[in-house]
Amino acid sequence: MNINPTFIDIKNSEEVSTYIKQADASLKILGYTEHSFAHATQCAEKAEILLKELGYSEHEIDLAKIAAYMHDIGNVINRIDHAQSGAIMAFRILDKMGMSPEDTAAIITAIGNHDEKTAVPVNAIAAAVILADKTDVRRSRVRSKDTIYSDIHDRVNYAVEKTELKLNKEEKTLTEHFTIDLKICSVMDYFEIFLDRMLLCCKAANFFGLKFKICINGSNLL
Repeated sequence: MNINPTFIDIKNSEEVSTYIKQADASLKILGYTEHSFAHATQCAEKAEILLKELGYSEHEIDLAKIAAYMHDIGNVINRIDHAQSGAIMAFRILDKMGMSPEDTAAIITAIGNHDEKTAVPVNAIAAAVILADKTDVRRSRVRSKDTIYSDIHDRVNYAVEKTELKLNKEEKTLTEHFTIDLKICSVMDYFEIFLDRMLLCCKAANFFGLKFKICINGSNLL
């Protein structure tokens, strides 16, 4: 008989924590922004808020939180194809913990479909993880201020002073509001590196029957 692990079980798992920690250590060496517990938790919380506002069940929300929290563990193997390797790792972890095949399938499908090179919002959990992950742009993800003028990813993340994802059910829109310090980076810098991610967000929002929009410093740009 399957006894499904919950998000709390996953968050308290020493095994999952080890993989997240080591994956982030590898990405740090490679020069990537923070992909540790702050990013994992932020994604889980964003996915939870979105699905709750859209009326999904507590069980579906918990599955989305698990997928969002675990989505980057494949980086412990390699950054290349980390979505697919992470899905395989998640399958083994969840199977050992006694999760039902149906719920395991929903989670690993979402993890395997979150990277913008191969991602498709094939279910609600996948769509929620995509939106949570791709909109996590913030100053605290930058590891060192010394890199903001030499690395465009660090510069854009560091320039973001505030961000908020807002759902408008009446207008059927999902808007990411950014407050950006334009003395650090331009709006064009933002779109130069995040255009593919934002187009993926459009597809994910469309899964829910919503239109994805971007508002930077009070101006609607998408």
